[in-house]
Amino acid sequence: MRRSLWGLLLVVPLTALGQGKDAKVATPDAEAARGVGTPGINWEGQVLRATGAGAPDLKAANPGQARLGAERAAKLDAFRNLLEQARGIQVSAGRTVGDELARDEVKGRVEGAIRGYKVLATRYFSDSGVEMDVEVPLAALTAALTPAQDTAIVLNAEGAAKYTGLVVDARGLGAKPVLAPRLVDTTGKTLYGAAVLTEAARGTAGVAAWFDSLDAARKASRVGDKPLVVKAAQIQGSDLVLSAEGIRALTEANTRFLAEGRVVIVTQ
Repeated sequence: MRRSLWGLLLVVPLTALGQGKDAKVATPDAEAARGVGTPGINWEGQVLRATGAGAPDLKAANPGQARLGAERAAKLDAFRNLLEQARGIQVSAGRTVGDELARDEVKGRVEGAIRGYKVLATRYFSDSGVEMDVEVPLAALTAALTPAQDTAIVLNAEGAAKYTGLVVDARGLGAKPVLAPRLVDTTGKTLYGAAVLTEAARGTAGVAAWFDSLDAARKASRVGDKPLVVKAAQIQGSDLVLSAEGIRALTEANTRFLAEGRVVIVTQ
């Protein structure tokens, strides 16, 4: 008798079953139209997004229990999808998150960072199935990976704070987005990298955002309304070698803003 009653309940909208006025009943077509963000890596926004799906447990005693089980399954699926996508992210040239996951201590930190994902939207279906869109900041992954510390980088805190951020024009060099880029001079000395960031910035801002448009990069909130724009002359692995003019401008300016990760790199 319970099975037949449960079968009838599956065709009744969740709102009619007391699921609350905030419950969202959707269909696959509606989900495509209402999904939040696009799964994958957003290098400009510095987030990794995924969608998790959970099917109802048809052995559950009632639709409410079936939905709870589907929510748990959707959360687990979202975690797996985020982790799978994270594996392919480049940390630096020739080094991926997947490579780092071979080390147990790093794997634990990365998985912990991913489990802290934010739920952007949840969709409840009339059969008690659930889908949810989630995201995790790329900065959380960077902090979990704890990249090797660079030699000490001393930021110039002298003079007026003329600039609010840094835009690195790397167009035409074939640079690819990575989690931990470095800016270096012609001798290989590090001018900017993960070691510069404050503890708070490492977990929230990350090292740099990546843009395809110089105009959009100049207007990015990350670099404020008065960014310093410098040119990268060449690329070595994933390190960007600044031009002589860029090196001079950066070393002469008050660059305390670098500690907050206020850096954008333009690749096209």
